[in-house]
Amino acid sequence: MAIEIEKKYRLTSAQYAGVLTSLDEIGAVFDREDFEENILFGGGILNEIPAVLRLRKVADKTLLTFKQRIVNNLAIKQQIEHETEVSNREAIEQIIESLGYKPRVIYEKRRKTYHFKNAEIVLDELPFGLFMEIEGSITDIELAEIMLEAEDFTTEHATYPSLTVQFGTQNGEVFEARFAKKLDCLQ
Repeated sequence: MAIEIEKKYRLTSAQYAGVLTSLDEIGAVFDREDFEENILFGGGILNEIPAVLRLRKVADKTLLTFKQRIVNNLAIKQQIEHETEVSNREAIEQIIESLGYKPRVIYEKRRKTYHFKNAEIVLDELPFGLFMEIEGSITDIELAEIMLEAEDFTTEHATYPSLTVQFGTQNGEVFEARFAKKLDCLQ
């Protein structure tokens, strides 16, 4: 069983820029930059337990993830996570919907991923704000936080799906947070 341990921060534009500079200064290694579309499904047992079934499209890859929160009173979130890559996105969507699950939340995200010692540090831009997540052991998270001088940053306890429901747009039964698309004639 895989346990994900992470801490999330809501950032101002100035903090975001400062973290980018600090990542370079502390020797963090840049891994990649991605654009993601995330679809979260609801229904059935997912409505009864604190769990998420997510389909994430990143470039030419599609990932299916199940997460179930481990309840605690820490600023650091812990959850059971199972994830696998799927080769046919349309087929897996049909399978999921055939099992009675329906799309409930869709959000887009721009993510920059870095590695520092044993921690993964990501900077996320969503249509409703800027965020940083540090994932690793509790000790690794605390070290990265100190090195980035982020101890006083605002901790964000809400998930991106719940923030999408709060700040996104409702289209029928689906809540969405998408970046504005530029018209071809304006580019």
